Amino acid sequence: MTDIAIIGGGIAGISAAARLSHHASVTLLEGEDRLGYHASGRSAAAFVEDYGNPVVRSLNSASAAYLRNENGGVLSARGMLLVAKAGDKDLFEREHREFGLSAISVNEARHKIPILDPETVQYAGFREDIYDIDTDLLLQNFRREALKNGAEINTKSQVTALSYGNKRWTITTSIGVFSASILVNAAGAWADPLAQMAGLDPLGVTPYRRSMARIPAPAGHDVSRWPFMDEVGEAWYAKPDAGQLIVSPCEEHATHPHDAWADDMILAEGLARYEQMVTAPVARITANWAGLRSFAPDRALVIGRAPQQPAFFWLVGQGGYGFQTCVAASQLTTDLIAGRPSELTTQTRDALSPDRFS
Repeated sequence: MTDIAIIGGGIAGISAAARLSHHASVTLLEGEDRLGYHASGRSAAAFVEDYGNPVVRSLNSASAAYLRNENGGVLSARGMLLVAKAGDKDLFEREHREFGLSAISVNEARHKIPILDPETVQYAGFREDIYDIDTDLLLQNFRREALKNGAEINTKSQVTALSYGNKRWTITTSIGVFSASILVNAAGAWADPLAQMAGLDPLGVTPYRRSMARIPAPAGHDVSRWPFMDEVGEAWYAKPDAGQLIVSPCEEHATHPHDAWADDMILAEGLARYEQMVTAPVARITANWAGLRSFAPDRALVIGRAPQQPAFFWLVGQGGYGFQTCVAASQLTTDLIAGRPSELTTQTRDALSPDRFS
């Protein structure tokens, strides 16, 4: 028997477990054999404070100091380079201002990434204060904090049934039956099916597939200091990773909750768009995968008690912003469950509340 059961062991669930463990007994249930298996384990892991809609940006800003400093910090400098073709001048002008980038010459851009093709890249913008997130370190920091405070973390514990009675949830899983006063839905792509299992209406949280490919360092370059690179219109992005590059076609394919895999055709099309902008063709792919980025209809996170069942708490809709919002999202979750005031503005809290869908 526990005070709070959290379903979902991605960054949302484990960060909430860590924060809540200071105030209550917590049990986390994750159906896979390890934490961060799905979306959290397949993230590009970049921190861009002013990325996302205004609600997401508020959470980014509220998370920034923790990500920089707590436990020595999990951020490292990366930078961001935006590139565009000659016909995309208007789109470049809009996007480089939206992302707070400074326009630079193509020669300056090629100094940062030598494989850029000066025949196709006609516009470039750069910003220094974009960071990598050490996602595994952040997950493990939260895990250690939760365990230190007595939280119970169970993997391979797929939830098969939920029922509520006598002010407690009965949670049937593949490893046994658990009981809790409050149920936190941090199930990512499975958020709506879990709510329906609990007898609640779904919110319209939709998972979208995004494919990724890892390729060898182009032309033998040391890519470790290359910035995150993005073509306007999210045609593709590329980012150094373990001495190689990861390239994504940036697709958003609405799908159902499942263990996602990359679409070969979509990957090929995205890599072809990438190759148009560089001088080093892709000779081979060393790995590929896909993740599900799950969004509520308005693309803001959903954090709060379900209006029709206050013992059911939504912590979902992270989309592609889970790691950079997790600190503020888990703090708000703790404040709301513990009945404490939040440092977030009323406007932000209202924009995150599931009440907005009532």
